[in-house]
Amino acid sequence: MKTILAPIDFSEVSGGVVTAASNLAHALHGRVVLLTVVQPPVITSEYAPMMENLSEIIAAGDKTAGKNLTKIAEQLQSESIPAETVQLDGAPVAHIIEQAQQCAADYIVMGSHGHSAVYDLLVGSTTHGVLRRARCPVLIVPPPKKKAERTRK
Repeated sequence: MKTILAPIDFSEVSGGVVTAASNLAHALHGRVVLLTVVQPPVITSEYAPMMENLSEIIAAGDKTAGKNLTKIAEQLQSESIPAETVQLDGAPVAHIIEQAQQCAADYIVMGSHGHSAVYDLLVGSTTHGVLRRARCPVLIVPPPKKKAERTRK
């Protein structure tokens, strides 16, 4: 059975990632491992008064992510696609690569947010980091076209 790792962040591209991963799993008689990595918020001294609520904010984010992952896994299972979920906290690239190794992923299906090259250079790109370090094929799902782009065609 082939294993497809599908890292999702619940952004607008996540639906496309789940669809592509489920289609690939169906074609290969495989399973989908849904992964989300919750990044801790960046704290600066300007936000020191909010530090009191930080653990509550992180816990709420983790809980929401867990519920969303479970819902997507149940949807895949209702379509007869074996699915499991993994939720981690920390740096996305490192966790995606580590999880791909742990579950012996045959493929990684992940999304691209469609940022500019300048943005990726300054901020970094999770997709680019995974592409450079992955030991298995990586399928990149582009972001959905914006409404204005679709109406022009």
